[in-house]
Amino acid sequence: MTAFPSDVAFTPAVKAVQSAKGSRQAYAKVEQGRGWQTTVTDELAAFLAQLDMFYLGTANAAGQPYIQYRGGSPGFLRRIDDRTLGFADFSGNRQYITLGNLSENPRAMLFLMDYANSRRIKIWGTARAVEDDAALLESLADADYPGRVERAILFSVEAWDVNCPQHIHRRFLQSDVAPIIEGLQQQVAELQRRLSKYEPPDGERG
Repeated sequence: MTAFPSDVAFTPAVKAVQSAKGSRQAYAKVEQGRGWQTTVTDELAAFLAQLDMFYLGTANAAGQPYIQYRGGSPGFLRRIDDRTLGFADFSGNRQYITLGNLSENPRAMLFLMDYANSRRIKIWGTARAVEDDAALLESLADADYPGRVERAILFSVEAWDVNCPQHIHRRFLQSDVAPIIEGLQQQVAELQRRLSKYEPPDGERG
């Protein structure tokens, strides 16, 4: 049992370092106050609806960690209920490191990044693979995304926290940048067309 949701990350060893470095008192106030969230709120669901990638962390029985990038259409990581997230697991390079890790250690973590707005959310919990639920797989599939769904991954939320934006380099989605670039290219093409037809006055001709 833990006293606070953040204890999933703030172990006694972490709290000892916080005390030594001078930040324990501030985090103790957070624990006693609002603290970390433990359910999939509307705020988190809205964040997920715009997300087209995230990082999934697992570890094997020996504690060796593994981080995997997951990508799909915006909103492919979805709220199943107020304590569960789910996403379609697409076919890949068939190493199955994540699946192997989860088979012996269900502890997992989601690291959600919104580079354009310098936002990140960290979610602690457990995960499991589901391969024999056709209705679930269909609900998580996306006809507009070319990946082939092999299974679903369900993530049980224990706690989550919104990180500060410090040191997050801003990056933008291709879908956001492409229309802007296209508009600029059209402007350049129009200016080139006008220049090609431009004839300077007699006094300005070389």
